Formats: sequence, C-alpha cells, structure tokens
Amino acid sequence: MKKLLKISALALVGLPVLLSSCGNSGSGQLVGVQNRIQWFQPDPYGMLYLPMGSYNMGPSDQDVPYASTTKSKTVSVQAFYMDETEITNNEYRQFVFWVRDSIAHRILGEEIDEEHLFMVDEYDQDYATPHINWNARIEWTDPEQREALEVMYYPEFERFKGRREMDGRKLDYEYFWIDYRDAARKGGPGAPLRQRGMTDRSVFIKRDVINVYPDTLVWVHDFTYSFNEPMTKMYFSHPAYDDYPVVGVTWKQARAFSIWRTDLLNNYLRKIGGVRVQDFRLPTESEWEYAARGGLDLAPFPWGGPYIRNTRGCFLANFKPMRGNYVDDGGFHTVPVSSYSPNDYGLYCMSGNVAEWTSNAYDESSYDFAHDLNMDYVYEADDDDPPVLKRKVIRGGSWKDISYYLQTGTRTYEYQDTAKSYIGFRCVMSYLGRAKGDDI
Repeated sequence: MKKLLKISALALVGLPVLLSSCGNSGSGQLVGVQNRIQWFQPDPYGMLYLPMGSYNMGPSDQDVPYASTTKSKTVSVQAFYMDETEITNNEYRQFVFWVRDSIAHRILGEEIDEEHLFMVDEYDQDYATPHINWNARIEWTDPEQREALEVMYYPEFERFKGRREMDGRKLDYEYFWIDYRDAARKGGPGAPLRQRGMTDRSVFIKRDVINVYPDTLVWVHDFTYSFNEPMTKMYFSHPAYDDYPVVGVTWKQARAFSIWRTDLLNNYLRKIGGVRVQDFRLPTESEWEYAARGGLDLAPFPWGGPYIRNTRGCFLANFKPMRGNYVDDGGFHTVPVSSYSPNDYGLYCMSGNVAEWTSNAYDESSYDFAHDLNMDYVYEADDDDPPVLKRKVIRGGSWKDISYYLQTGTRTYEYQDTAKSYIGFRCVMSYLGRAKGDDI
C-alpha cells in the first residue's frame, strides 16, 4: 500500500511538469497558455492605494440644494490609486518641458540633421514614421541650433525689455484616446446587426491638440479690483512655488496631462521589458468623494467633523474662514500641497487649497440616473455645443471658498474650457485586479 501511494505521489508531482512541457497542446487538457510571466501591481510613485468599498455618497446633513442636486446614494467603487497630493507646479512643469523639448527635437531633426529623429521601421525608410531620439541632447546655446529654435521664442517686437523668452503659445500637445462608450453603442452587441463587427475602429480613436501652458493671467482676471499681479508674474515660473498646486489649467489640459503621464510610464516600461499598466486619469466624482471621506462614512469633512477647527482652535484646511480673514488658517492664496494633516487614507488637502477637476460632466440629476457601481456620468462636449453641456464637476473647495464647499458631499462645476486660480487636479489609476493580497 505504501509503495502504491509513493508511486501515486510521484505521478502527481510529475503531472505539472508534463503539462507545462507540452506547449499549447497541454496533452489534450485545458491548462491555459503556459509560460506567462508572473506579475504584481507596483505602487505608482507618489500615489496611495485605496481599497474597494461602498459608501453613502452625497451630503452628510441637509443643505440648501438637498434632495435636488446632491441626494444621498449608496455607491460602490473598485480599488484604485490616487495621488497623495494635488499636482504641483513642478510636476506639471515636467509636462510643459517635455512638450517644449519634443517640439525642439522635431525642429532640429527637420532643419539641422537627423540625429534628433530616428525611423521606427529601419527596413522601409520610405514609409517609416520619425520618432524623437531622446538620447540626442538639445544644445540651447549652440549658435546653429539656437538659430533653428528661434521660432519657439517670442518674436523681437513682442519681447519685454528685450528678454528672449519661450512663447507658451507654441507649446501644443497632440494626444489620442479611445472612446469606448461610442464604440459600445455603434459597434457592439447593442448595435444593429449590419454594423456589428463591421465598423471601422479608427472612428473611435479620438484626437485632440491642446496648448499645455497654464493660464498665468487667472490671478488677475478671476478677481476684480484685487492686486494679484505678483502671482501672475511668479506663481508658475519661480522655484519658490514649485511645491504649490498648479492652477490655471483647464479640464482638457488636466486630461492631456494624464494621457501624457500614462505614455511616459508605459514607454519606460516597454524600454525595460516591463508590462504596461492601467491609465492615469482624472478621478470620477464617486472615486473622489470616496477618497476624500477617508473611510469615515457620513462625516462632513475629510478629517471627520462636524467642526473645521481642531481641539486647539486651529483651522484644518486652507479656505476663506470667518468673514474673509484669509490668513487665519495659515494660508493666504494657495499653500504647499502637503500642508495640514492628511485624512485617514493619507491624502493631503482633499478639502481646501484648490478645488479639483473630476472626469465627470455635471448634471443636477445625475445621482438619479447614474449607476451605483463605479458611478460615472461623462459627456464629450464638442466645441459648438452649448455651455451647459461643457460643465465638469469640481470638488473639495479652495482657498477662496467658504467652508460649505469644503464638505465631502458638496458638488459644484466649472466649464471645461476655462482655467481658474483656484482649480487644480490630481490623478488616479485603477488597480489591476480585485484587491491587494488576491495575487499572493
């Protein structure tokens, strides 16, 4: 009997080896595709993991628009990552400089030599697409290159005191995304039989070109009879404000940043033989509120509540306290993104400092018709659509708002093509899998 058990055990040990050595045949058994790499989700730099969960979305108490635009509703969100802080001036500057350098590379590749560009298809140069060779350095002071790159600077008649400055109007970024919802409507199972599987996929690939330089004049045009010229001159450009939240960014610019950030990481992973990850993107409204609550259901503020001061009488966020005493909370305009204490998820400034763009279109009744599973209402507005269709949800309140707008359940909006001195953003990334620990 022992000898029989030993033989059976040896046979069982040898079975996986036999199956794995049979390539795709699997000895006639269903064993899946073999030799797939083992992969675990790496934590993106600067982001925190938020587990999946359900919560009561909406006001924690009755307010003026209660039961009209902010009904309480139980929703569930899947696990995701979120930036620990709002995107800073210096982080957004990396995006601006990348666009600047890519334009410079193309100019030099076309006008100086082919060192700054290379062909993707080395076997068919006639039809190859030129890509940027980032290993070729840009010598901004080299006389020959300097002359070629002159088109990127303000023309002489526009220069202030003769200073040679980069023309932000030239910093356009071309980006693409796939409209999956449009594809599901026109080419999926719900489409007419004659269209199913026959629609040209290229019609769902969307293209946009956006100028990436933030609007530094927001500090002046947002406030009438208010002296904010020093912020316009220095806020985005000076290193003193590197760790402050970027402002003057439209909803489309924030989306473009997210797409660029995705490409930046995936291109690096491809270079080192890694596996691509989920896209960076703006959070949905339901994800943002879930993150802001920090696991504290029915709490009006990220730190709990209902008070906006701690036990020592200090304010817990950067907003407009009292009757306009802007300095009473320790701020004035914006403050560094890691100011004040984080919520229980470790996220900073989910209330105050700057309000934040979400990916969702704003509709007063969206709580009534949007699904309770990863609640998400989007609308891709065209340029000629009426303004009411260009409203995007912003959350969290800002340095110039009263405490009502700092509440986790308060929702308001701004138009997607406008930039403000009090609106910034942060990114999220969906977790690949159900939850951490499932892949151990």
